[in-house]
Amino acid sequence: MRYNWQQRDWPNFQYQTGEIEDMLFDFAQRTGRISGVLKGLSETEQTEAMINLMVSEAIKTSEIEGEYLSRNDVMSSIRRNLGLNPELPLTKDKRAEGVAELMLAVRNDFLKPLTSQILFDWHTMLMKANTQIQVGQWRSHVEPMQIVSGGMGREVVHFEAPPSKEVPIEMNGFIQWFNTSQTEIKKPVVRAAIAHLYFETIHPFEDGNGRIGRAISEKALSQSIGRPVLFSLSKSIEGNKKAYYDALQKAQRSNEITDWVNYFVRVVLDAQIDAEQEIEFTLKKTKFFDKHKDVINDRQQKVVRRMLEEGHQGFEGGMNARKYVSLAKTSKATATRDLQDLVEKEIFISVGGGRSTRYIINI
Repeated sequence: MRYNWQQRDWPNFQYQTGEIEDMLFDFAQRTGRISGVLKGLSETEQTEAMINLMVSEAIKTSEIEGEYLSRNDVMSSIRRNLGLNPELPLTKDKRAEGVAELMLAVRNDFLKPLTSQILFDWHTMLMKANTQIQVGQWRSHVEPMQIVSGGMGREVVHFEAPPSKEVPIEMNGFIQWFNTSQTEIKKPVVRAAIAHLYFETIHPFEDGNGRIGRAISEKALSQSIGRPVLFSLSKSIEGNKKAYYDALQKAQRSNEITDWVNYFVRVVLDAQIDAEQEIEFTLKKTKFFDKHKDVINDRQQKVVRRMLEEGHQGFEGGMNARKYVSLAKTSKATATRDLQDLVEKEIFISVGGGRSTRYIINI
């Protein structure tokens, strides 16, 4: 098996965009529409939408790699680092702190040219909790860097990256390509698709390549549209991880990457649609609290706010008395009264009956 980086035409990627011209046009239209909607939001609403999407990206980019982070930890870290809640303490989970810092760094410095030092800094942020690998430097081990699945004795090698000794030269080439490609590739999503595949193929770090590769895609898109992207690429990918890994694996067999570009464009469009729904939901939340803030008690407000943090897709499984007791730190009797009160005020809608009764927000 000869991988793409072992072939004579590496890294001269070839692709056709005939099948996706309509989607590329749709991307441009949605980008303009999101920009217009953002301008119509208050500064507070813009910030809330931005934070919710950053939190989603941070959590989902980790879930793709099998790491599951607390939403509260990531949220508090982002809010503290933005200076919105400087009094919030550092979270105990260094992974949450690290990925939150990475999200903000990618957003704040999107216009800067890519450098090896930027990538080392990103890696250092991301690997805060990892003491077992080389951090903030290219991998240097002599063993092959392989993507493997299956148990011991039944391993299947899906991909093998260039040897560590070749990584510095390969990364110099990648960084040079990234910084010149904006003027050469006029279609933002195509550039982001190639950037992700190119970086993932080199796989320059011992760990964290997937998360940094997706951050690079975000940087490429942000540079091309002239503002930080406001959607979660990783949320769209995580919805069907198998399709992501299958598309990536296929693309690393050849430098003709039309199928990969087509796949990536669909992922970005899905992410844009989700972001539009999230922004609309932010507006609904503002109106919701304006309408109900004076008719619900502190316990109810705490629970409602927590439910709304999950965004337009809703609070998983809905609310019930047991969850209410845990979130509001109250008794079951009080929880039952509060829930019934929310239903009577048409703030909650009850679903089911008996012990399986659950509640969703009427927003």
